[in-house]
Parts: sequence; structure tokens; C-alpha cells
Amino acid sequence: MRIYVAGCGGMLGEAVHRTFAERHQVACSDVDLNADWLSHCDFRDFAQYKRAVEAFAPDVLIHLGAHTDLEYCEREPDDAYRTNTLSVEHAATLANAHGVPLVYISTAGIFDGEKLLYDDWDQPNPLGVYARSKYMGELHVQRSVAKHFIFRAGWMMGGGPAKDKKFVAKIMKQLGAGARELKVVDDKLGTPTYTIDFARNIERMLGTEYYGLYNQVCGGETGRLEVARELVRLLGLQERVSVTPVGSDYFAADYFAPRPPCERLVNHKLALRGMDHMRDWRVSLHEYLRDYWSDPIAEIEGATLAPMP
Repeated sequence: MRIYVAGCGGMLGEAVHRTFAERHQVACSDVDLNADWLSHCDFRDFAQYKRAVEAFAPDVLIHLGAHTDLEYCEREPDDAYRTNTLSVEHAATLANAHGVPLVYISTAGIFDGEKLLYDDWDQPNPLGVYARSKYMGELHVQRSVAKHFIFRAGWMMGGGPAKDKKFVAKIMKQLGAGARELKVVDDKLGTPTYTIDFARNIERMLGTEYYGLYNQVCGGETGRLEVARELVRLLGLQERVSVTPVGSDYFAADYFAPRPPCERLVNHKLALRGMDHMRDWRVSLHEYLRDYWSDPIAEIEGATLAPMP
């Protein structure tokens, strides 16, 4: 297939390029040209986006990019909606114009956290600007593009030190700086999502006509505290590093954007279709550390990655 991927410069974009470029003709673009396989395109500019897509004439359009920093979105709501919502309307227009399927990435953060587990049919209730901007994109794609795939991701992990700005990278940065105590919230529940598994399952779904909206996260229900403890265990640092539970209020000054207490998703529709190939989050975390973090791990005193189970 000929696949155009817009907003491909981040951690998920790295995995999508790595996965799809092996078997398909792929054109990847972003405003941040941080890899030699990226070309410049600002999808917020409809004319620019249109020229890029028309020039490549894809069989599939994948729209990845978004502002995912929740605090930034609260401070700059106009830019958040311009990037996370209006650009999705651009993508929908272009997919319809070319008669090709559109892939849009949504988030577990669109729920309010009042339940302990959300399936594909639960009603979203976004709490903040980021969540609302992503949910509005979801709704537009569902209403306007007949051939669409919407994949809801959980807590992303992927991309390695160069691209990962999420939870795993923050913990690794603290360990690399010599931290002997990690303070981690014990009141946030969710589902990790390994970018490589996520990209591979997108590719599988593109080989079908199972259009629609899907939760797509790693297996296993967990929380921030358990993820941190598992990471420390995998590095063999239990005797050197303590993981101390704290409430979200401890980080309120830095992380002031509203966040749901629970973002746990279950891949109900994928499972019913026999298309849930997402692995358990512990297996994926181990592989992620092995494949992307071997050099930083070697620099952490006393750290040795446990063998793959």
C-alpha cells in the first residue's frame, strides 16, 4: 500500500514508520524534522496538507500528530483545538476527496474515570481541553468518513530516549540521574500501550474492512505505581531504589490539568473480531527497555535488565 502518515515525528510515529516502511511505500511528514525519513508538512495548514497528500496519492491516510501535553493544552486552548481537532477535519476532507480510509488516533483520556474499566461502547466525558479536543476529532471522523479506523491508545510507551516524553522516560531519567527514591502517584489507573504493538495492530487492521472505533491497549489492568515498581524490578534495582506512593496532589503544581482517576481500557471489539494482538504490558515494557534503553540502562549503577520470561 501507499500510506501517507501526517504528524509522524513523535514516539508513535517512530513505531509506525519502523513497522510500515518494511512492507509498504510510506511518506511521513511533520513540522519537526527530527529524522531523515520525515518531510515537512504542517497539517494545520489545509492547503499545505492537501498539496502533500495529493502529490503522494495514498491508498491510506494516517493522521497521528497532536499536542499531547495536557498542561500546554490548558494554557493554549486555541492551539490545542487547531492542532488536535481542526486538523482532523482537514484529514477527513482529504480522505473523502481521495476515497481512501482514514486512521485517527484517540486516547483513553476522553473518559471521566468514574468507572474502573471502559470498553469501546462506553460514553466518553472529557474533563479537560486535551481530552475534549481529541474527542471532537473522534466524533468528526465517525460522522464524516465512511471508511475510518479510530484507535484509542492508553499510556503510551515507545520511541526511546530521543522521543519518549511520557511516564517510562521520566522514571528512566530519574534513575539515570541517580535517584534512590521515586515518588509515584497511587491514585491514577490506566493501561500502558507499547507503540510497536500499536503500530503492528494498525497494520493488521488495515488488511481488513473492519472499519470503526476500537480500544487498542496492552493487556493487563494496572496503575502508575505498579508500572514504576515493575520497571524497577526489571532493572534489578529493588534493593537500591524505593518506590514511594503519593497522591496526585503532590504534583499538583506541575500537573494541574484535570486527569481522570481511571483510564483503563479493554479491547472488547478487537477481541470479538479475533484481532486483539496486543501483548501484556509487562512483556511489552520488558521488550521496550531491551530494544530502546540498553545504553542508558548500562549507565545506571547496579542496573541489569532481567532476562525475558
